[in-house]
Amino acid sequence: MTTLVLQGKSLTHELAEQIAHQYSGQFNWYKHYATVTHVSNIDAEAVHQLRQQYDFDINLIPEQFDYRAAKLLVTDMDSTLITIECIDEIADFMNLKPEVAAITESAMRGEIDFETSLRKRVSLLKGLDVAVLERVYEERLKLSPGAELMVSTLKEHGYSLALVSGGFTFFTDRLQQRLGLDFAQANKLAEKDGKLTGEVDGDICGAQTKADFLLACCEKINISAEQTIAVGDGANDLLMMAPAGLSVAYHAKPKVQQQAATAINHNGLDAILGLLQLEYN
Repeated sequence: MTTLVLQGKSLTHELAEQIAHQYSGQFNWYKHYATVTHVSNIDAEAVHQLRQQYDFDINLIPEQFDYRAAKLLVTDMDSTLITIECIDEIADFMNLKPEVAAITESAMRGEIDFETSLRKRVSLLKGLDVAVLERVYEERLKLSPGAELMVSTLKEHGYSLALVSGGFTFFTDRLQQRLGLDFAQANKLAEKDGKLTGEVDGDICGAQTKADFLLACCEKINISAEQTIAVGDGANDLLMMAPAGLSVAYHAKPKVQQQAATAINHNGLDAILGLLQLEYN
């Protein structure tokens, strides 16, 4: 069954019915979203055109994805689960934010190799007091809108939740504990005598590592990759998204929007619940 999910503050019954009529579908209105089922003559290009026309999220759910069988959500951290890029904020304490942020942006767009870019950015942090990481966490790190609602609702429905990041374990470990997430993986910043050394301790958690992490989580809870949802915003999330049953580009870079199955641009992370057709308060 082909299903469109519509979500956003500007969505009205009238507009939803109009889209349903346009594609000969069956319109259903719920508290936080609307669906148009049994749609015909619609494809990715038609969805793209609809998105240009309306200022709410419109997503065509892949026919092969069974939302009732989904069991695991894997999310990126920076600019996805949280609103900031941690490394940019750390660099701000060395007055290097513009320089580091420019490299981050280029890496997220897929213009430069992620692992090379990360080592370059981390090298600029050499000598910084480790206490700065705590200040970034306490003073600047904010969860994305809808994050806590998404997590709590998915838990209620029996989902496992995983966090994977090309960022740092200092932040993923704290978020895992704070939100009660099942799995987490990221890069460990090397330190000595209370200072950052400018290096990453161990292998880089890049695009391939993220993909491997998703599959490893599937093995741990004995499910297939088709039963997962992968959420991210940058080019280094694409390999992780590829095997997932449902990929979600969250306020993402153009390359990710083009390749992910669905995109959230007008809502918070709780919109993922609508994509899974879950009701919540």
